[in-house]
Amino acid sequence: MSKIPFETIPSPCFLLDEKLLRKNLELIQSIAQKSGAKIILALKGFSMYSSFGLVKHYVPGTTASSLNEARLGALEFGGEVHAYNVAYLDKEFEEMMQHCGHITFNSIAQWNKFKGKISQNTKKISCAIRINPEYSEVETDLYNPCIPGSRLGVTIQHFDKNLPEGIEGLHMHNLCEKDSYALERTWLEIEKNFSHLLTQISWFNMGGGHLMTKKGYDHNHLIEFIQSVYKKYPNIKEIILEPGSAFGWQTGYLVSKVLDVVESGGKEVAILDCSVSAHMPDCIEMPYTAKITDAESNNKGENVYLMGGLTCLAGDYMGPYSFKKPLKEGDIIVFEDMMHYTMVKTTTFNGVNLPNIGIWKENNTFELIKSFGYEEYKARL
Repeated sequence: MSKIPFETIPSPCFLLDEKLLRKNLELIQSIAQKSGAKIILALKGFSMYSSFGLVKHYVPGTTASSLNEARLGALEFGGEVHAYNVAYLDKEFEEMMQHCGHITFNSIAQWNKFKGKISQNTKKISCAIRINPEYSEVETDLYNPCIPGSRLGVTIQHFDKNLPEGIEGLHMHNLCEKDSYALERTWLEIEKNFSHLLTQISWFNMGGGHLMTKKGYDHNHLIEFIQSVYKKYPNIKEIILEPGSAFGWQTGYLVSKVLDVVESGGKEVAILDCSVSAHMPDCIEMPYTAKITDAESNNKGENVYLMGGLTCLAGDYMGPYSFKKPLKEGDIIVFEDMMHYTMVKTTTFNGVNLPNIGIWKENNTFELIKSFGYEEYKARL
């Protein structure tokens, strides 16, 4: 971890460590070059556009799940823009085509609805259908796109022998922070049912959830797996991966401050100037307990605290954590690994301000990118 003087950072603040981001980008670029895969940034997981000046030197483009993300990718990142929406809106589709070179449809009905506009468009747009392999190793149903009744992707029984005319690719996404072995097992399941369709495409999008920047990820296995797919299916000219978390993984923090310490039912609670539910929602949705610098996630020792947020939601807390010494008002609390799926999910519930956004630059200086107040709260209502 970089030696950042967190006490000098305006709290609360999402703080990106530029040096750590570059390290992830170099690894992602290396995997792409060695495997032959095209790796692009999934904006749904990491869309901090103030970092795009760095990111775009390492990957060729972005992937979007809405028109707003497509616009952000086109206008702030540049390069290629790929899109997958659960359903496209009539009033937005013309602009979507302006921004995107690849568009994936969630159903055959959606393809049939918009294929005329695609064919009439003067720009070449390559289209795909998202498949549902009905197989996933994601443990939390909230994040599992293959649970029974899933609305995401087309199951094999809804395909004919041949792909619809005009479809050039297939798209799958059933991983969430998984390794290359989960990807390979998914592919084997896809081959059982979709092999006849795999020979009809020119590109395959393997979606996101590839946590290739996590310590212990087997990069060589991923590279070899992708190369094996190319070898087995020479008609597939392009394999696309679109991770989000992998870009922002372990690249930054949510810097916060203790406002008060209260006792309740024999438990000590540190009240912070941020919110778990509004600013770190995955900690409640997933759920998981975020790591805090210089603290342990347990209830051992004398200095054990719950971390309480600013909102009136009863469950706006996380912990317990044990500290080396008692907490007091003004102490700095640094939540680690807070760059992915945080800023993109924040809310202003209770009128709580969004955290500042800043970058700790590679030259060891701080740049405040943005701060928020009443106008941002009001603009959402």
